[in-house]
Amino acid sequence: MLRNIRIRLLLNGLLLLSGFSGYTQGVTNNPDSVYIRTNYTKIERLIPMRDGVRLFTSIYIPKDKAEKYPFIINRTPYSVAPYGAEKYRTNLGPSSLFIREGYIFVYQDVRGKWMSEGNFVDTRPFNPQKKGKNQIDESSDTYDTIDWLIKNIPGNNGKAGAWGISYPGFYATASILSNHPALKAVSPQAPVTDWYVGDDITHNGAFFLGNFMFFSTFGQIRPQPTIKAPERLNLGTEDGYQFFLKEGTFTNLNDKYYKNQIPVWHEFMKHGNYDQFWQSRTPLPHLKGVKPAVLTVGGWFDAEDLYGPLKTFEAINKQNSNPDNILVMGPWAHGGWARSSGSSLGNVDFGSETSVYYREKIEFPFFNEHLKGKVTAGLPRVIVFETGTNQWKNYKVWPPAEAKDVDLYLSPGHTLSLNPAAGSGAYDEYVSDPEKPVPFTSEIRISPGREYMIEDQRFAAFRPDVMVYSSPVLDKDVTIAGHILADLFVSVTGTDADFVVKLIDVYPDSTMNRKNTPAHIKLSGFQQLVRGDVIRAKYRNSLSKPEPLVPGQVTEVKFELQDANHTFLKGHRIMVQVQSSWFPLVDRNPNQFMDIYQAKPADYLKATHRIYTAGEKQSHLTLKVVE
Repeated sequence: MLRNIRIRLLLNGLLLLSGFSGYTQGVTNNPDSVYIRTNYTKIERLIPMRDGVRLFTSIYIPKDKAEKYPFIINRTPYSVAPYGAEKYRTNLGPSSLFIREGYIFVYQDVRGKWMSEGNFVDTRPFNPQKKGKNQIDESSDTYDTIDWLIKNIPGNNGKAGAWGISYPGFYATASILSNHPALKAVSPQAPVTDWYVGDDITHNGAFFLGNFMFFSTFGQIRPQPTIKAPERLNLGTEDGYQFFLKEGTFTNLNDKYYKNQIPVWHEFMKHGNYDQFWQSRTPLPHLKGVKPAVLTVGGWFDAEDLYGPLKTFEAINKQNSNPDNILVMGPWAHGGWARSSGSSLGNVDFGSETSVYYREKIEFPFFNEHLKGKVTAGLPRVIVFETGTNQWKNYKVWPPAEAKDVDLYLSPGHTLSLNPAAGSGAYDEYVSDPEKPVPFTSEIRISPGREYMIEDQRFAAFRPDVMVYSSPVLDKDVTIAGHILADLFVSVTGTDADFVVKLIDVYPDSTMNRKNTPAHIKLSGFQQLVRGDVIRAKYRNSLSKPEPLVPGQVTEVKFELQDANHTFLKGHRIMVQVQSSWFPLVDRNPNQFMDIYQAKPADYLKATHRIYTAGEKQSHLTLKVVE
């Protein structure tokens, strides 16, 4: 029966967290597609798990029997389409390099998705105390899958690797926890790692409203195995700013559009704090006794999962003795290393095909060494692309040992200084109005997109509710590599507030457009976003136990922006922008200490915020600077 099944294209909204799909309907003249059909046999199996649930698995086996091949496994909630043994994917593996090298490619619908049996659980918690056949998690499903493959697919060499981008990256991380002896190499790429702290759903307690469209499809219940893609919401507009401003509240969005049909949305609303629901879902504390080699990959401009790769690499290093653990960070958007040349993003040029370099010089040799024994000269522990100078850098640790903490002070006169300002009590003041939130992008769009991570910030700098601090023109290059810590001293007239901090590279006015720069873009004075992040101030001391702000009281709000590796070139300026909304990327704060998920329109009030810029309580950023 499976041989006659047909599948539609996956809908665009379903791919927000997926990295990329390997199935493109109607492509028949793609050289890789032709090669795959000619040189691989596709079979489909329902692989039994220890509790009796069967997982739908597509397996592509080389027809050439001259050697034995390793498995390379991708477990996904986004479908292994196309279904039917006569219907082939147009690409296989992490990149096209693997197709001609020869691997046994395995794609599996995870439990409860598409054609697999069982019930789906979002970022299913790892259970380190599994007892009996009915206690399962994603690591046990991986173990059982590998075990079945080794025993039932002839012509294998007894070795397996796993990889995945975004949500499939979460399953790649889970495979590490399986401890199957055949698993020799794993590559979590932009892995979903902690949805609350820094990946997709919330950052430091602030909810990323851009996920609304994604969960309208992905969050739908699938009672029975199916090849039918869920229907995507039609909001009737592409103007996300006006749409979310008009619809107003989480309750209204649920009642009017979700119609109580998205259970995971209710879970988010019930768990506003970083409680056991969220804490149980991160694999980081369990990454101990790691046996396979690990290649963790991320993009400096990944709008979804920048947090995941950095923290996965860090956790493995901290919790294991001398692990075979490599970190790669390039100048990419979400999954950009797999599906683009990596030569540019938005209006920023990187001077070379960075993704091609990664695929040829890093990813392919990594798997070939550990799964096929083709030993190379060895990869450095840390391979990162330094934007600004546009060059790859190798380090032994991350952040680099030579990076030193340097404080950059927000100072009177909207300046930035390496030295604290004399005196005390100086501040900059602005009104935060939930009815007129600061937009996160100058574009009109319904989904967040990806290029806002590197977008020109002049559209925001003109607003009176965005505080702008600028350095003098730099007389030498300044390179940052590692954590960025925002340490704000603030006071508010309400009892809660959001604070968004953006670190920006300001190009000289003399900068000329490149040959391929669109005519409406001017690189003269371009304010390139290097890093930005947000905190909901009630979580300033604990993500688990929110505390109100005291009106009028100066309060320290400290939080970590995610890492960066960037050189502010001589002749450029460093800029910091501080604001209290980033809409509709992030939901609005009503400026009141309350459960925002239950807020009503009347709860959203104006408030006046102050940023203190002198004395012992002077706001500043701490940067990791490499001399």
